[in-house]
Amino acid sequence: MKSYILHLTSYLKSYLLHLTSYLFCLSLSAQPPAPVFTAHKDIGNPAIKGSMQYREADQSYQLTAGGYNIWFGRDEFHYAFRKISGDFILTANFKLVAQGVDPHRKTGWMVRAGEGEDAAHMTATVHGDGMVALQWRRMRGAHMRDPQDEIFTKKTATEIIQLERVGKTFIMRVANPGEPLQEVGRTDEIDMPDSALAGIFLSSHNPEVKEEAIAWNVRIEKTVPDNYNGYRDGILGSRLETIDIASGIRRIIHEDKGRFEAPNWMKDGKRLLYNQGGAIYTIPVAGGSPEKLNTGSATRNNNDHVISPDGKWLAISSHRDGMTGGGSTIYYLPITGGEPTLVTDSTPSYLHGWSPDGKQLVYTAQRLQSSEAYNIYRIPLKGGKEVQLTNLKKGLADGPEYAPDGKWIYYNSTVSGNMQLWRMKPDGSGSEQLTFDEYNNWFAHPSPDNKWIVFLSFPNTVSATDHPFYKRVLLRLMPVSGGAPRVIAYLFGGQGTINTPSWSPDSKQVSFVSNSKALD
Repeated sequence: MKSYILHLTSYLKSYLLHLTSYLFCLSLSAQPPAPVFTAHKDIGNPAIKGSMQYREADQSYQLTAGGYNIWFGRDEFHYAFRKISGDFILTANFKLVAQGVDPHRKTGWMVRAGEGEDAAHMTATVHGDGMVALQWRRMRGAHMRDPQDEIFTKKTATEIIQLERVGKTFIMRVANPGEPLQEVGRTDEIDMPDSALAGIFLSSHNPEVKEEAIAWNVRIEKTVPDNYNGYRDGILGSRLETIDIASGIRRIIHEDKGRFEAPNWMKDGKRLLYNQGGAIYTIPVAGGSPEKLNTGSATRNNNDHVISPDGKWLAISSHRDGMTGGGSTIYYLPITGGEPTLVTDSTPSYLHGWSPDGKQLVYTAQRLQSSEAYNIYRIPLKGGKEVQLTNLKKGLADGPEYAPDGKWIYYNSTVSGNMQLWRMKPDGSGSEQLTFDEYNNWFAHPSPDNKWIVFLSFPNTVSATDHPFYKRVLLRLMPVSGGAPRVIAYLFGGQGTINTPSWSPDSKQVSFVSNSKALD
């Protein structure tokens, strides 16, 4: 879009239920992304050998391991890892399986200077008794000290563990499902080379016992500085993901070293549509090869594209040279491809929603003759004058999208000072603010069953009027009827992550894009 511009039992029950669903929809011919780790092995020669199994269906990892401990001057554990340099974020959900033997069995993330049993390391751990801590060995052969070489959190038994490296500093954050990440602590008191090992681990804390752990939603994201500009400084790689709302399980279905954006879920539930390099592509939800869609003379398509309620048409925003504000213009064409039909000649116009009856489009636009602000407009698909629905004199209103029953238009606006979610009636009256927090919230997408709203949240360090690339953002979910939002995904992304309607037709999943520099 525009440059100015988001407990073990219960888990296992959910896992089995949703695994069945995933297996049903996976294509035998699809080639899912490879495991993120390039190696796994026992460190420190434990008496009981460990293992790692990758489960393609939900892209999770099952670890087994023995090992006396990860402490003192040497360690014993099983490690799945890869070499990585520079700054990065490691995020995953972890569960220790069954009751276990020793309360100090532990799993989590580890960054390690090497494969030696006495190597320096930084470890984000969750223990069998629920203790959560950041623990480290300062240098090779050093004895880990209690309490000098650890930072504890008062929060216990957290499922989501994140470990971030920024230069020489390591930061641990944790959360339970639905919560924002909370910082445990940070330290730079460790001798860690720029190129180090990063991965997930398990130690039984008892040399005569084998334990088991599961990790899922495993993500390694190589980051860029906060002042990095995606337009000026270059693009990062992209990952097309889906998330199952009930279980929280994420799957990567497509990766590219370039930038692609803004998936729409097609009406048959079998394919996704996205934009890349000015073109529109479709790809099977199970993964596979993208196919380019013919959009005729519209060859500079941006990340504002919407599929009609009956699934027969695609409306797009495509840029034209020499036009006001970069020339983003709205068209529509058959979903199977073809020459597009012009909807509005006025620019800049950025499409976002289609009325349930298929007769109206809603979009955000700047009309300099009336205001420098971006406001929301409605226009008949088959011709007629545009109608202005918001009346900001500064800032912007953006991301309009109809409720499935047509009673509301959801959108985001800076009218309250920061970017929050709102809704209004289709004629622009009766506006109501929906979110009231410290985040800048963008792109409210109501689910087809009209029960949920999914949206993108930026930290308040980002300008309220901007939704840039490559930031630490959240996908959040709230009931249409009102209530506190809950986090469903932590990711590195922003612009292009979820600009357009992206729910599956059955309201069970959402698609989105995350970003990362190429892994080493």
